[in-house]
Amino acid sequence: MSLFTLFSFLCSASAWAAPGLFWKAESSADKTIYLFGTIHTDDNRVTEFSPAVMNALESIDVFMMETQAPQDNRILMMPDGNLKDMLTEDELDKVYALTEFHVMHRANVLRMKPWLLATIFDSPRPLTPFAQDNLLMTKAEDLGKEVRGIESPAEHFSAMDSLSRDEQLLMLRAVLKRSDEQKSDDYEHLIKTYLAGDSDKLAALDEKITGGMLPAAVWQRMRSKLLDERNVLMAARITEAAKSKSLFVAIGASHLAGQGGLLARLEQAGFKLSPLK
Repeated sequence: MSLFTLFSFLCSASAWAAPGLFWKAESSADKTIYLFGTIHTDDNRVTEFSPAVMNALESIDVFMMETQAPQDNRILMMPDGNLKDMLTEDELDKVYALTEFHVMHRANVLRMKPWLLATIFDSPRPLTPFAQDNLLMTKAEDLGKEVRGIESPAEHFSAMDSLSRDEQLLMLRAVLKRSDEQKSDDYEHLIKTYLAGDSDKLAALDEKITGGMLPAAVWQRMRSKLLDERNVLMAARITEAAKSKSLFVAIGASHLAGQGGLLARLEQAGFKLSPLK
């Protein structure tokens, strides 16, 4: 799973920007890398893959995604505390209503990390277990490909876990204040912008939606944790894996563009980049 859906496009304005969410990276010294920018939703508008994507998936040795599902669900929970003691009665009523809408267990919800709960509550209710990145993973498994996570689940969650409890509650409260109409409208804009494949427009949209919900200092630190710091690690692990194996890398679209994005980092590592349809 991606860290979160609505926050999955934390793209900064970049000097390295080009249209497209599907790329081929080639180097004389390394194996081929395909990069596919994903969005964590099961919306059928983004889960119908082109022949070019499927051909690339068939041709590689290893499928890589941000992380694989955690084996221990305790990673999703607060180590201590209960939302009953942190939220007002009105806020708890909203949490209970959203819990029912998303078909979740109330006891688990009350102990879940506030940032993760905010993510779930700000997203449409999934209709299938197969969000776009998970569906690609399943197709890779069906083709007999090796599947790896670029990060461990602990590493993957640590970016948002680094926010204080108060900051996480701030995120949750911001989501609880949003109407269903606001969420639906923002989601539609997000999907349409994703399908257009323009990273600059994605950046502007997310700055408006997500940045507008949070204090500037929290927003900037969250963006740095989610993108800048993780991109350094992920680029190093992808290029290391490409020394011996051809790769299909399915990764949140936000990680592709920007001066510190994966496209720029692969180019700096000596790869020639080509956008694919």
